[in-house]
Amino acid sequence: MNLLPKSSTEFSSTDYWDSFFKKRGKKAFEWYGEYLELCEILHKYIKTTDKILIIGCGNSTLGIDLHNVGYSQIVNIDVSHVVIKEMKTKVKPGLEFLQMDALNTTFEDCSFSVVLDKGTLDALMPDSTQSTLDQIDKLFHETDRVLKQGGRYICISLLQVHILKYLLEQFTELGWMIRVCRCPEAENKSISEGGRGLPVFAVICTKLKKMAQMKLVYEVCLYGDTIQRMESIDEMLAAIKAAQDAAMICTGLNRCSLTDSGEVVIDLTKPNEKEPRYTVIVADKDDVKDASNMTFAAFIVPQRREHEWLFGVPEGRKTLVKSSGFDRLAIVHLHRDHIYTSLKDVQEETADVIMRLSPPIKNNSKAPIIPYLSVGSDIGNCKEIARGESKMSGGYVIEEIEDSDKNILRRLIFLSNQNCIQSEAKLKTVKIRGKVSTVIDYSYLACDHHTYMTLGVNMVAKPKDMFDMLVIGLGGGALSMYLHACFKQATINTVDIDPVVHKIAKEHFGLKENKNLKVTIDDGIQFIHSVSTRGNVQ
Repeated sequence: MNLLPKSSTEFSSTDYWDSFFKKRGKKAFEWYGEYLELCEILHKYIKTTDKILIIGCGNSTLGIDLHNVGYSQIVNIDVSHVVIKEMKTKVKPGLEFLQMDALNTTFEDCSFSVVLDKGTLDALMPDSTQSTLDQIDKLFHETDRVLKQGGRYICISLLQVHILKYLLEQFTELGWMIRVCRCPEAENKSISEGGRGLPVFAVICTKLKKMAQMKLVYEVCLYGDTIQRMESIDEMLAAIKAAQDAAMICTGLNRCSLTDSGEVVIDLTKPNEKEPRYTVIVADKDDVKDASNMTFAAFIVPQRREHEWLFGVPEGRKTLVKSSGFDRLAIVHLHRDHIYTSLKDVQEETADVIMRLSPPIKNNSKAPIIPYLSVGSDIGNCKEIARGESKMSGGYVIEEIEDSDKNILRRLIFLSNQNCIQSEAKLKTVKIRGKVSTVIDYSYLACDHHTYMTLGVNMVAKPKDMFDMLVIGLGGGALSMYLHACFKQATINTVDIDPVVHKIAKEHFGLKENKNLKVTIDDGIQFIHSVSTRGNVQ
């Protein structure tokens, strides 16, 4: 039975809708959710005393449901005489059904407090051709005409970009206040029924008297109850698109394996904040046996351990997934400059999003229980030692963390590249004159390439011969101090372009200069050119 149009343009055809409702019979057709999924939004923006006009009502039970819970002035209109004939059998006091075109109504000016549109705008605007825009202009003109001052046009829509952009432009021109809210219950029902889970939105346009130099109000409420003020149409478009893109990613993850597609990375940001609070990386096992029935868990990476190989690079995360025993992991990174009180709180805060990242699961009539894994029983220990700003390198932070072997590591991180550890040193406790102190362990090298650099020096250096050594880049000075300890006969000059880095190395990483270990503040490339001319590194 062909219930949907052969082309999107048929949505604006009266003949199509007459045929549609004849074929469908008495079974209600609900665009974007029923009353139960939309009632939270509707009750928030419609008062029981409001006089409501529902345009393009079809055979939806929305008007009847609203009437049943106390809304006593509801007029439903539709262009199809077939559906209105059917719906008139359900007329009650305060609930009317009229055959009428929403583009050309016969109501008096300022007759209604609310115009409610569930899918009608989407049906009438399949594209942005001039003929379509002419129709939408008529719809918006009629909406403006029949609404009282302070009245609201409430439009339930998927908000395709051409629809949202035109709606925002037209109601901005009228001087109306515009708020876009997400309808999560409608999305969740769609997902539970095997649908694509596309985001459903309610656009609330409030009719205000247009005044010269009036500041226009654009707002979004996309997550929870937090309302964000937008500065422009472009900013609102970007916020809605980000929500739609994230939903599309989640839908894809619900339907297929990532085995041949790499990883998916999603940043989670609180409303009204610019910096992400979490980054979630979704990775699948290479040899998933049944891509239609995968096992799934979340893994919370302890604070400041996201740089480690197991958590910080794709190859490491593949190893983590394999060792976990699950087909898919959602690996959660906690961000700097945010406070996390416990693993339980992190789990509760991320649970809704993690659920949406689940893989294909058979017999998923019930939401699966997702295990949360981690290293140890807490979110990790991290202490900030210092923070500052360099004119050359930007903001930086020095922090101490405890690794899985209970070692205390001090790290220098530049905030412009927070996923990279600029320098790392291990701390050790020593007793000096009966007093226990914490000092830098100069025998520790943080990375393999420092080890191989040291081995290279050892291969060319002669034990008893003095020689000069040039190190380009100081960082915390750990490599220079290690080389100085290993090669007492060497005179080492370390060149760094940033004087702030030099200060950090001395104050926080134990750099101690002497006649055989010095630091020069200069551009490394220029310094190499100069020493090639004069023949020594000092």
